[in-house]
Amino acid sequence: MVELIKHLAPNEGYTQSILDDVTLMRSNRSLEITPALYEPSIVIVVQGRKRGFHGGKVYVYDANHYLVLSIPLPFIVETEASETEPMLGVALRIDQAAIAEIAVALDDENAQLDEPPVSLYASPIKPKLADVVLRLLEALAVPEEAKLLGPMIIREIFYRVLKGEQGAQLRASLQFGGHYGRIAQVLRFIHSNYASSLTVAMLADMAHMSVPAFHVHFKEVSQTSPNQYIKAIRLHNARLLMIRHGVNAVTAADTVGYQSASQFSREFKRLFGYTPKEEVRRLKKVLALTAQYDCSTTPS
Repeated sequence: MVELIKHLAPNEGYTQSILDDVTLMRSNRSLEITPALYEPSIVIVVQGRKRGFHGGKVYVYDANHYLVLSIPLPFIVETEASETEPMLGVALRIDQAAIAEIAVALDDENAQLDEPPVSLYASPIKPKLADVVLRLLEALAVPEEAKLLGPMIIREIFYRVLKGEQGAQLRASLQFGGHYGRIAQVLRFIHSNYASSLTVAMLADMAHMSVPAFHVHFKEVSQTSPNQYIKAIRLHNARLLMIRHGVNAVTAADTVGYQSASQFSREFKRLFGYTPKEEVRRLKKVLALTAQYDCSTTPS
């Protein structure tokens, strides 16, 4: 798998594969702790190591563990890599409809959770899952196979994850009847509509909760408040606009829903530790960014 990813992703940063929902990752150097925004995804690292920090916990994903995020989630990431052993990995965007379809077809023997569901988790990579990932990478190396076989192989990866020891966690995010599922639906809505005018009252109504109950359950799932989550989503997407499309801070702020450019700059520096201009310059230098780099919707 290492050699396949080296071939498929010859440059540092993020390489979009021939399949829209599959992104290849490579870093030839260790990267300091930095805020990141992950879409709902399955992240498999075949060499090197990444650590995610969220809610006071550390999640390690490496050649022995994969990471699953069932909701769009801002958190902190650290990468271990070197020139001789670069960090190499693949990220699969979770297709909610496909996951739901597979989950319905499965028996319910492992579907119940004995404790509240979590928004992300790291699990050991079992041989059957590793085999499917290898077949996906092999298919990606051949355009015809990628187009014809890739979607079926991705469904098999979803199946293996759902059948894994933490599969019930992923199922819980699709069940609108529970608190976790309803908050997960709201988080996905925010992720798709962050530039709109969003109020806590509106989001609470969407989740069929009172405002006080919504605040409690939102923080249980995301480890932050609704307003802080919306702010983080907007700032990450503004960073994406500036890096990927070259827009300035004023334009980025307006595009993601900020009314004040000065407030945007203050909050941007508070989150990322740099002004917008400094952050763009830093990322382009450190990560050798290409036009395909996406720091918002692809893992950092």
